[in-house]
Amino acid sequence: MDVRLPKIGDNADSGTVVSILVKAGDTITAGQTIIELEMEKAVAPIPSSAGGKVTEIKVTEGQKISVGTVLLTLEGATAAAAPSGGTPAPAAKPARRAAVVVADDDDDLPLDDGGEDGPVPGASPYVRKVARELGLKLSRISGSESGGRVVLTDLARYISKLEKAVARAGRYAEEPKGLVFAPVGTDFSVFGPVTSEPLTQLRKVIASRMTENSVSLPHVTQFDDADMTQIEALRKKFKADYEKAGAKLTPTPFIIKALVSALKLHPKFNSSLNEVAETLVLKHYYHIGIAVDTDAGLLVPVLKDADKKSLLEIAKELSTIAEKARDRKLGPDDMKGGTFTISNQGAIGGGHFTPIINKPEAAILAIGKTALKPVVLKDGKIEARPLMPVTISYDHRIIDGGSAARFTVDLVKALSEFPEADVKL
Repeated sequence: MDVRLPKIGDNADSGTVVSILVKAGDTITAGQTIIELEMEKAVAPIPSSAGGKVTEIKVTEGQKISVGTVLLTLEGATAAAAPSGGTPAPAAKPARRAAVVVADDDDDLPLDDGGEDGPVPGASPYVRKVARELGLKLSRISGSESGGRVVLTDLARYISKLEKAVARAGRYAEEPKGLVFAPVGTDFSVFGPVTSEPLTQLRKVIASRMTENSVSLPHVTQFDDADMTQIEALRKKFKADYEKAGAKLTPTPFIIKALVSALKLHPKFNSSLNEVAETLVLKHYYHIGIAVDTDAGLLVPVLKDADKKSLLEIAKELSTIAEKARDRKLGPDDMKGGTFTISNQGAIGGGHFTPIINKPEAAILAIGKTALKPVVLKDGKIEARPLMPVTISYDHRIIDGGSAARFTVDLVKALSEFPEADVKL
C-alpha cells in the first residue's frame, strides 16, 4: 500500500521534507508521524494514513513534495478506521495554492482580467492586478506553480524575455507600464573570496513577503518613548507570585494588555483593507502576532483573543508559543488570523527601529530596549526614568498622521499608567 501526502490545510498543498522519522523495516501504526513538512513558515507533522511494515521510503530530506506524493510503501497495511456508521468520508475539496506574496485567502475570487485572448491560468487577484497594470496578458504567460498557476516570479521572467526580445528586434512586443526590478546575479567571486549557501524555503518566503509588503504598502512611522517606571515596579512586586504560578513576568504581557486597550480606542489600527472589494474591515477580535527570532528566521505566532485573557494567561501562553517557534513546532493555524503584530527587540538591545507592516494588517508596533534616561518632571526637576522606545508603522491608505499620533499617545499612557489591579493574581 502506498501512503501519500494528504491535504494539509485550506491554503497549503505542498512543502519541503524537513525530516523523515521512520525507516525501511519499521512497523508503524495508523496516525503515527512519519515525516515533518515545512510549509512556508510552519513545520507540520504528517501522520501515516495506515499501519504496517515500511518496505520503502519514497521521499528524501530537502525534497519539495505536493498533495498526492507517495511518501512510503507498507506491507500488511491496515487503514485508519472509517467514520462511524460506515459512511465513507467525503472527498476533500481540491487544495488551493497559496501565492507566496499574497497575505489573504482570496486567491480564487473571480476578477476581470481586461479581456484575455485564450485560456487564462490560475493567479491570485494581486498577480492579476499587477499584470493588468503592466499591460501583460496572463494567457501568454506560463505558470510555474501547481496546475500552471502564475505568480510574480513568472511575470518577472516573462518581462525579462520581453526585454531580450526588444534588444534583438529593436521594438517592444508588449510595453510594461510600471517599474521592473531586475534580479541580482552578480558573480561576486571575481572581487574576492566568497562562500555561497542556498536559501531555505523559510527565508525565500520571508524575502518575498517582506518585499511585497514594503513595496505595496505606503508606510509611515511614528516614534515615542514610554515611561516604564510603573510597570517595572509592578514586575518587581509580583515577580515571585507569577513564578510560583509557573509564569515569567516579562514586559511583553504588559505591552500586549496596553496595546489591546489602545486598539479598542482606535479601531482602524485593528483593521484590514480588502483591496478587491474596496472596503475597510474592522475586526472585533484581538489576535496579536508576536515576532519571534529563531535560528531559522523570523516567525510570527499569534496569541488569540488577547482581550479575553489575564496577564498570567498571556505570560504562560507567550512562553509556550515562543518555545514552539524556536523548536519549529508551529502549525499553520498557529500563525493565522493576526490582527496586529508586535516586534520586540528589547531583550537584544537597540532603540527605535522601523518595522515593516505584516500585510494585511494595518499597523505594527516595534519595541526597543528600556534604558534609564533623564526626564524633566512637571515640577521642573530632572529624574532618571526607564524609557522604552516605541515605534508604530502604519498603512497610510487607512490611517492618517493625526490618528497615528493619538493612538501612540494613548498607548504610551496605557503603559505608563498600567493598573495594579490587572497584575494581581
